[in-house]
This record gives sequence, structure tokens and C-alpha cells, in this order.
Amino acid sequence: MAITVMVASSHTTDLHKTTGSSITPDYFGDLRLAVDAFVVKHFTWPGTLRLHQDALGWNILRAPGNVILSPIFVLIRIAAYICRRAGWRCGGDWLASRRILLRTDVSRRVEIFILTDLLKVPLVSRNTALEHAVLSAPQFREMVRRCESADETVTLGRRVAGALSEYAGTRSAVSEMTTVFFTLLIGALVFQALTPGMISMAPGVADAMARTTAIADFPLGQTIGGVWYSVFAPGPGPWLVTATIVGLVMTGSILAAFAGVLADPVQSRLGIHRRRLLRLIDTLEVALVGAGDKPFVAREHYYARLLDLWDAATSLLRVFRS
Repeated sequence: MAITVMVASSHTTDLHKTTGSSITPDYFGDLRLAVDAFVVKHFTWPGTLRLHQDALGWNILRAPGNVILSPIFVLIRIAAYICRRAGWRCGGDWLASRRILLRTDVSRRVEIFILTDLLKVPLVSRNTALEHAVLSAPQFREMVRRCESADETVTLGRRVAGALSEYAGTRSAVSEMTTVFFTLLIGALVFQALTPGMISMAPGVADAMARTTAIADFPLGQTIGGVWYSVFAPGPGPWLVTATIVGLVMTGSILAAFAGVLADPVQSRLGIHRRRLLRLIDTLEVALVGAGDKPFVAREHYYARLLDLWDAATSLLRVFRS
């Protein structure tokens, strides 16, 4: 750890000498040292419980929306990467700057905590735009003055705010993966089946609902009905299967809004939060000191989409087998 901090501090010093920025040579080294305390404060209990107190209200509607928009988000990120690799940097940057996912209040709180508690950037109110807060921060003032044009200044502010938003957005993907873990657990215990998502779980739930309804309506009583339908299993109708899928997807999205309460302490224990924050600081250092462009890449979104593909493939395989 000491060697890492010394190297990071030396790197920051070289950048400081090169650019003449008002950021002190030890600024980013101090940020890296403060990461552990930040993780303990906000991503372990009771900090994560306080963080999720805003998960109610309109966030319940935004969570299902983000699940629907997540595949579009990933496709745009892939397109941005292809554009940059092909040499069309302007198009890639434009695509990468698109904010597809709906910002939840929990994500907003994460952005504010990083800005104020970790970066020590003053924030007048919670409604202050991230770009404005960054560009008006005292520690970045001289760096902002060195921008050659207003457009360059705005681009800088958006780049930093985009990195913070990208970091905060990883929580939705991790929450989805946490929900998948629980669906796998429920599917194994209740249905003795592999259910990596709500869609693959829906047929089992629909079968159980159809059987329960049929037994309750059996003319000779529920006891004989249970015996009868254990031999002649009733099949669920297409409307029941469709309604079950919609209901389970909505339920999973709502659970995903609160999944961070359990996922945060686990990630903190495994050091995932720490490593992700260090990657964010690396991105901010490059952007603010002006040594190039190093976008923050949220890999968690891609992992979540792979789980979606697994869920879809499992569902299709079950359809073909039946």
C-alpha cells in the first residue's frame, strides 16, 4: 500500500509540474488514502441503510425503467468503443456522453458523497449540477482558467461529472446481479430448476399458480383434486404466463432498488468498492490534471447483460424441450 501511494504521489507531482494546475501534488495521493474510510462510512452498515433511505417513492418506478433501458445503454457503450477504435473520436465521445439510464435518488446521493466527502468539493445544495460544482471548486479554479475556450471548460466539467455518474450507475447493475443470485437460490430451493432471472422463473411460478387454482376449483374437493392433478398436471394458459412474467420482472426491479443494502457490505468486504473507487480516482486525475483521456468504464453493466442473455437462453431451451 505504501509503495502504491508513493508511486501515485510521484505521478501526480510530475503531472502538476507539467501542467501548472492549482491541484496540490499530494491531492490525489490523499484521495487514495481516504478511500478506505469512505467505503466504511457509506458502504457498510449502517451507512448503506442511510444511503438507501431515498430508494422509496419515484425510485420504485425508475428501477424497472433502468432494467428496460440497460440493454440500450450497453449497446451504445459498445458503439462508442467501436467508433473510438475506428478513429472517429468525436462520434465515440458523443455516444459515450449519452445518459440513457434514469438517475435515481440513491445514485444522486452517491455522487454527492463522492463529491463532498471524498473529493472535498463544496456543494451549495443537492440540486446543484455536478458540472457547476466541479468547475467552481477552489482546488480546480486555476486548472479551469487554463482552458482555452468556454467549450473546453464545459467539456471538462461534463467529463468529470460523467465519470461520477458512470460510477454511481454501477450500483444498478450490481443490484441486478444480486437479484439474479436470489432468483437462482429460490429456483433451486423451490422449483429445483436453474433460474438465472425472473423470465426463466416465470414458467415454474405459472405452473404452481395454475395447479393451485385447479385444485381449489376441483368439484370433488381439494384432497382428491391434489391427487388428480399430481397425475394430470394442468398447464398454465398464455395469459397467465405473460402476467406472471410481467409481475416477476416488476417485483425483481423493485427488489433491485434495495439490493444494495446487502450487496454493499459484501463488496466492501471483498475490496470491490475500494478497487472501483481507485479506478475512478485514476480517471479524475487524468481529466483534471489534463494529461489525456482515461474514461471510467463500468464493467458491471456488461456482466449484468451477460446474465440477461443466460436467462433468455435458459428460457428458450425450456421452450424447445417442452
